Amino acid sequence: MAQTNSFFVTTPIFYVNDVPHIGHAYTQVAADVLARWHRQRGDRTWFLTGTDEHGEKILRTATANSMSPKEWADRLVATAWHPLLSTINITNDDFIRTTDARHEENVQKFLQQLHDENYIYAGEYEAWYCVGCEEFKPESEIVKGEGAFEGEKVCAIHSKPLELLQEKNYFFKLSAFGQKLLDLYAENPDFIQPESARNEVIAFVQQGLDDLSISRTSFDWGIPIPWDNSHVTYVWFDALLNYITAAGYGQDDAAFASRWPATHIVGKDILRFHAVIWPAMLMAAGIEVPKQVFGHGWLLVGGEKMSKSKLTGIAPQDITETFGSDAFRYYFMRAISFGHDGSFSWEDLAARYQAELANGFGNLASRTLAMNAKYFGGVVPEPSEYSEADLEIQKLLLAATEDADHQIQKLQIHEALASVWQIVDALNGYITEQEPWVLAKSEETKPRLATVLYTVSEALRALAILLAPVIPEASQKLWCALGLEPALGEVSNQRISEAGVWGITQPGTAQQALEPLFPRIETEG
Repeated sequence: MAQTNSFFVTTPIFYVNDVPHIGHAYTQVAADVLARWHRQRGDRTWFLTGTDEHGEKILRTATANSMSPKEWADRLVATAWHPLLSTINITNDDFIRTTDARHEENVQKFLQQLHDENYIYAGEYEAWYCVGCEEFKPESEIVKGEGAFEGEKVCAIHSKPLELLQEKNYFFKLSAFGQKLLDLYAENPDFIQPESARNEVIAFVQQGLDDLSISRTSFDWGIPIPWDNSHVTYVWFDALLNYITAAGYGQDDAAFASRWPATHIVGKDILRFHAVIWPAMLMAAGIEVPKQVFGHGWLLVGGEKMSKSKLTGIAPQDITETFGSDAFRYYFMRAISFGHDGSFSWEDLAARYQAELANGFGNLASRTLAMNAKYFGGVVPEPSEYSEADLEIQKLLLAATEDADHQIQKLQIHEALASVWQIVDALNGYITEQEPWVLAKSEETKPRLATVLYTVSEALRALAILLAPVIPEASQKLWCALGLEPALGEVSNQRISEAGVWGITQPGTAQQALEPLFPRIETEG
């Protein structure tokens, strides 16, 4: 497996008009799992997240709450968005806010460069605008209103009436980049993933691109256009630039060169901004396009995409307070095919928690350590000759490690977890077949017992490493109980490639008792 590569991963910057729901947390966890895995590969890794704080929607929300936009943003970031990171155990390296001076100053540098190179011009614009999307809507996303909105034009995403806006704006010459974008997609098929997202974007660009309105005069909550202070920057043109302003663009060339380009993890509803507008902006500025844009699916609740306006959002802490952050992370990474829509239900979460985490993995770890304590005084035994069954476990560790790493490189987190879980299932089957409790009854079979329990202990070491990016707390607890710290350091510092190497656990290592990693949860009803 390749080592010492560079991996820069981002989430979208989240809009601070309200508190986060599990859809936001899903994106955060996916990016965090990728970042943790790449760190454990030995790759130079940088993980960015943050908040989007400009635009008309923020201004209206703040005004409705009798606050200035900055006061509103400060309060939401402090009380909701920063706490989310600890709630779901996120290890971001940076947190960018579009109200940060480093962002605002360098957005203006970028704008000025594009203006100087004639990629921006003044013009008039009239179109249907969705405040929720902060976007002028194409005809394909405008529907006829029903019920209270009958007779009105409505946003297909938010189901709210659109506003007809007519303004003098500045425009970015997006239309000049249609063929360049199509060439990019053809030359680099992995640039947009999954395949369904790629096909959608190609079809959109093939229809022809209109120039993009990049300024507003109807409100003042935004970054001023540097050559005309009567305009503020359109929120998407401002927001997309966070990926480079945080990475050092305009202020730290060395840092920027070491980090860029990025892998962007985004929801499919904002794919077009990231896969069309964003690379075109970078092309205009002479900056390398992103490494990849991955559009994951929506989280569905009751068959519908979660929505704050429809009051279907579920707060992450509603789950973590009962099941813990590890179970939250595991569930969303395992139960949903990354890149496709996935349905959330409390019943499925509870069932997977019990079957896969508590019984499958947690019980495997607990009973192995308990048997080592009972039969060998809590010390890792010396294995004797390996049987075919033992060698099969060794082969599986190596194969699962390599396959999981391969799947992570393709951003197929659910497939990587499925590969790792083969080890869990195989070990449970191995213990059932080997019957260590029977082997313990005779001195003659004690050497075989030692081999069986060494095999499971060593495989648990590998599991702790491979699962650390997904369930970091449980993995660290298991790591310590296996007696591997401080000799080998924390589990998060172990190399992924070493998970499949057999024989790292030393016989004679003292193990410790292990409380249940995933305690039984009493559910009502």
